[in-house]
Amino acid sequence: MKINNKILGAIIGVSSLLIISCDDDGGKVIDEVFAETTRGAVLRTIESGGILDRFDTSTSYAFTIEEQDYEDGDLMEKVDLYLSFEDNTPANGDSTVDEILIETFLPADFTDGEFGLPRVSYETTLANALSQLGLVEGEFDGGDAIQFRLILTLTDGRSFTNDDSTGTITGSFYNAPFFYNPIIKCIPPAPVAGEYTITLEDSYGDGWNGASIDVVIDGVETSYTLASGAAGTETFTVPEGTTEFTLAFSSGDWDSEVTYEIEAPTEELALSDGPSPTVGIQTLNICGG
Repeated sequence: MKINNKILGAIIGVSSLLIISCDDDGGKVIDEVFAETTRGAVLRTIESGGILDRFDTSTSYAFTIEEQDYEDGDLMEKVDLYLSFEDNTPANGDSTVDEILIETFLPADFTDGEFGLPRVSYETTLANALSQLGLVEGEFDGGDAIQFRLILTLTDGRSFTNDDSTGTITGSFYNAPFFYNPIIKCIPPAPVAGEYTITLEDSYGDGWNGASIDVVIDGVETSYTLASGAAGTETFTVPEGTTEFTLAFSSGDWDSEVTYEIEAPTEELALSDGPSPTVGIQTLNICGG
């Protein structure tokens, strides 16, 4: 009966969306997008991502952007890239660094993308970013942020950056935040021994419906799930000397209801995900291991 109620709820939700989309105001979002792009320009994010690991400074972060203006890129004069550092770990002092200009992209640096609009990519290692910021060992830690900000300047002298972006521009097809804020992770080079605690939650209150957390320790796999109810906890221990330790999320029937947290033996929050957690092997963030 609970499953049927969920399906009914989903049908009602979709029907509501269809009704709203037919309303006289349904075109407002599209109108806003066009209003923003015709007034100015955007730097749309094509892709971005990577991991900056406290224990491996050769790890990298990258993004690819696409410039769009009402002349299909012909109004672009340059794109300036600024770098800054946000210290979120005051225990080792405040090493915050104000933004500095690290690169300027000119039209010649761009190539035509899928839609004939100019694209450019940027990638840096954690080591390179720290060097540009003038930071050394002891002045950064897991939880701190390496920040990138873009400023687009047009040939008529106008410029656009994250302060000029509305929610429609930053969160839609035009995903153009002009700003990237990767957090430095702590990925232990070897398994951290001790007891881990899994907190499992289900927003509907009927368990995880087949989803599970799968832990492999030196080839032995154990799965943990919420058989019923809204919440529960499980624990497992990684023995000293363990050489293989992975933790993965396996999908169930209603992942949109599922959230979980992993607490490390160091009492740090090593992982938090959901609703609709990422499927597959997960990376634990443990700085005190």
